[in-house]
Amino acid sequence: MAPKINLYMTPGSCSLASHIALHESGLDFTITDLKAKTGFPPEHLHLNPKGRVPILDLDGELITETHAILTVISALVPSKNLLGSSAIEHARAHEWLAWLSGTLHGNAFACLFRPKRFIGDEKLYDAVRARGREWVKECFEFIEGKLEGGRVHAVGEAFTVVDGFLLVFYRWGNRTQFGMRENYPNYARLVDGVIKRGAVMKTIEIEGIDALND
Repeated sequence: MAPKINLYMTPGSCSLASHIALHESGLDFTITDLKAKTGFPPEHLHLNPKGRVPILDLDGELITETHAILTVISALVPSKNLLGSSAIEHARAHEWLAWLSGTLHGNAFACLFRPKRFIGDEKLYDAVRARGREWVKECFEFIEGKLEGGRVHAVGEAFTVVDGFLLVFYRWGNRTQFGMRENYPNYARLVDGVIKRGAVMKTIEIEGIDALND
């Protein structure tokens, strides 16, 4: 029996990666927009007491954290190789996902978007944001270096959920004026390929967002 799947998401947020992965999987699923762009709605904290999207309801089991959600989606359709096609590629995919979730998203962009998570004194928010911009830049430079040599995928020679997750941060980079195409051409090459995929185009259309946010 096919699993019953619902993704709780917010357009353009980090949940975009999970939404893309579900379309890539070919599984039947529904979505619920929690409209959490300006803050997680308190009335939905029963879904995730951490107050964040995405949340995946898989046959009544609520799964949180992008890394975990992308992993379980990939496990549901092993023939799609959404985490790569070998043990080494699986390891590289998890390496990417852990770093993107924990460092680029959870620390660098969090400093930029949500400085109050790091310090209580509002007078220091600008300093935290400034450090966040430096950190994001360092992360983008790291990604740019990993994609040298004409690479069009982060892992192996085919699309994985890592590529969809990288699109999230490229869009955020454009939103925050990092000059993504000019400063990170290798990264731009990867996302140019990602946004041409049918599953990605469908996701972008459903969420009602600009593909690259530029």
